[in-house]
Amino acid sequence: MDSPPIGPAVPMPPGVPVRGPVLRSLGRAALNATALLLLYYALPLNRPLSWRTAGWLIGGLVLVALLVAAQIRAILRARYPGLRAMEALATSVPLFLLVFAAVYEMLDAGAPASFSEHLTRTDSLYFVVTVFATVGFGDITAVSETARVLVTVQMICDLVLIGLVIRAFLAAVDKGRLSRQREHADRTSVDGG
Repeated sequence: MDSPPIGPAVPMPPGVPVRGPVLRSLGRAALNATALLLLYYALPLNRPLSWRTAGWLIGGLVLVALLVAAQIRAILRARYPGLRAMEALATSVPLFLLVFAAVYEMLDAGAPASFSEHLTRTDSLYFVVTVFATVGFGDITAVSETARVLVTVQMICDLVLIGLVIRAFLAAVDKGRLSRQREHADRTSVDGG
């Protein structure tokens, strides 16, 4: 028995990614996150907390803000804005978390009584993620006033990241998709007209 004939290919709506772009986007996101993690473990973070550390924290947060601004522009120009936003989150969130993990690591190196236990790099990363995810298992806690202030700053920045940055990325995706649809409609009207 013969199978029914296959009709003409139906064009994909504009902005719907195909397998290749999806795989490339996932690959870039994984590579970015891996590179950031390797950098975190390679950096010399065993220095005590000082004004220089505060500079690192502020500089790191400014870097995250600049990255977010660049990512929003990239989302607006992307052929597949949704994929570009996913890549942006997969780079921005790990960078943001690693900035705080590095600061906690430096704080612990200079003032070991700042947390309920000594923090390794992995412990610092674990602590940052539990604070970000609002899980707070309680196995590691901020004990000193400096540590509590830094954790409070992280919690406030977490809310900003979750609320404003993700909203900005989603708005950029919507605007980028609308722009792609207009371009597609313009090409279709020129080709068909």
